[in-house]
Amino acid sequence: MAVTVYGPSYSTATARVIACLEVYGVEYRQVPVDLVAAEHKQQAVLYGNPFGQVPVFEDGDLKLFESRAITRYIAKKYKRANGPDLLKEDNLEESTMVNIWMEVEAHQLDKAVQPIIFQLLVVPVLLGGAPDQKIVENSVKNVEKLLDVYEARLSESKYLAGHM
Repeated sequence: MAVTVYGPSYSTATARVIACLEVYGVEYRQVPVDLVAAEHKQQAVLYGNPFGQVPVFEDGDLKLFESRAITRYIAKKYKRANGPDLLKEDNLEESTMVNIWMEVEAHQLDKAVQPIIFQLLVVPVLLGGAPDQKIVENSVKNVEKLLDVYEARLSESKYLAGHM
């Protein structure tokens, strides 16, 4: 039985879950949710996410929300059967490094990139407005600083979380 992902492809959180499913070769069904029409605030999505956000993920009777938690679930469930052990749970040091860089993505990279996505995708495409170029420029500078940290780390190891 295929799992189900509720959310539009242009949602970075939905795309995060779908990318993880693709890495592990998991069969899935995507159910689009119209964010402009506020479908994510209606009962069908709220059933899986009390905050009315996407994505919502169903695996049989299990309903999950929060994309990063969903991706960890997928990585744990399918690591042995379909793919790599990306979380490195069998080694405390390696799994801690994975967790550190997952936190950096969640609290640093995502925070820096979201204003760019909002201004260049949401404002013109979904809201019909003009992007605020000053916000975009400032956000790009923030992303560049962050990517300098990533580059420095990658000069020391094959991957952000180590040489795994």
